[in-house]
Amino acid sequence: MAGTSIVSGLELQSLTKNFGPARAVRGINLSVAQGEFLTVLGPSGSGKTTVLRMIAGFTDITGGLILLSGRDVSRMTPAERNIGMVFQNYALFPHMSAGDNIAYGLKMRGWGKAERVRRVDEMLELVGLAGMGARLPRELSGGQQQRVALARALAFRPELLLMDEPLGALDRELRIRMAGELRRIHAETKTTVVYVTHDREEALTLSDRIAVMLDGRVEAIDTPERLYRQPSSSFVATFFGGHNLVAGKAVRPLGDGMIRVHIPVFDKEVDILAGTHVSGEIAVAVPAQAFRFAQDVKPNEMRVTLQAHESVYMGDVTRIVGIAHGPGTNSDFQIEVPGHHLDAASAGRNLDMALDLTRCVAVPITERVKGSHTAEAA
Repeated sequence: MAGTSIVSGLELQSLTKNFGPARAVRGINLSVAQGEFLTVLGPSGSGKTTVLRMIAGFTDITGGLILLSGRDVSRMTPAERNIGMVFQNYALFPHMSAGDNIAYGLKMRGWGKAERVRRVDEMLELVGLAGMGARLPRELSGGQQQRVALARALAFRPELLLMDEPLGALDRELRIRMAGELRRIHAETKTTVVYVTHDREEALTLSDRIAVMLDGRVEAIDTPERLYRQPSSSFVATFFGGHNLVAGKAVRPLGDGMIRVHIPVFDKEVDILAGTHVSGEIAVAVPAQAFRFAQDVKPNEMRVTLQAHESVYMGDVTRIVGIAHGPGTNSDFQIEVPGHHLDAASAGRNLDMALDLTRCVAVPITERVKGSHTAEAA
């Protein structure tokens, strides 16, 4: 029968998963607040989908606990957990109408016919498909099918909604539009959401907080802004932030969260923001947008010379790959400058740039990316 909406938080305690001798998930501890939209972001093989499947009950856990509304659901069946799920392929019944797809889970949970009809109408209205309940999935666009899958997952008022790369099958324009719809629907329903993706733009667009995974562990968890502005490691800086990395060495802490570092490729000591546990050999995370063409250098900026390797016009910005040549060392930088600078950044030309040091952060080097000091986009 129909019940009242229960919006609950999720807690993972020392969650572990082994596949034979291989450890896919390594003792994750994670809390998701009631009504929060948490995105789990990571590269292929990081364990993010395995975590989602364990929460849903589709994959058995090896160790640890999964708590929902404070109750232990670790070894409950998927049906017992009161969790909604949206898959990348939507998993709609092709022979059922959109309305019947939404109503199916309600019928299995014992909702009466009148309640089902009323709730299906409410859900179609919520996802912007009012009056389209009689259409079969093949009569709907990809975006509309995704909305039906979302409506079906929310219809029975789940305590938690899990989403596994639900926008992955859509083209870029539709993904952007659907991300906006997901934000609106989350704001209206206030359902607790755990959303898995490898797409940084989706994570930035949708999330209250983001958990970045690497090798079966949570490498960092924070708000999108803090993860971008103050990455906690070289991996987070590159995979999530898309920042350049340049090798450096910690000289001494300065207080107030600042540190003096030596950057060999520029052969200079600079004062920048310090990440956590920074000492010895470190990396300096440099955002692509921290450079500007300049004859003058303002306070908190450093003059650098880059040799242009290639440039690409991207509409509002020009993306340039430049090389800094230092004493016995070189480093590649990918930078973005406003407007059209293809001529100024033609291959082989030296670029006189100012680097905003207030946007740079000293971070510890993640073992997996040690030795690599160039930016890589997520």
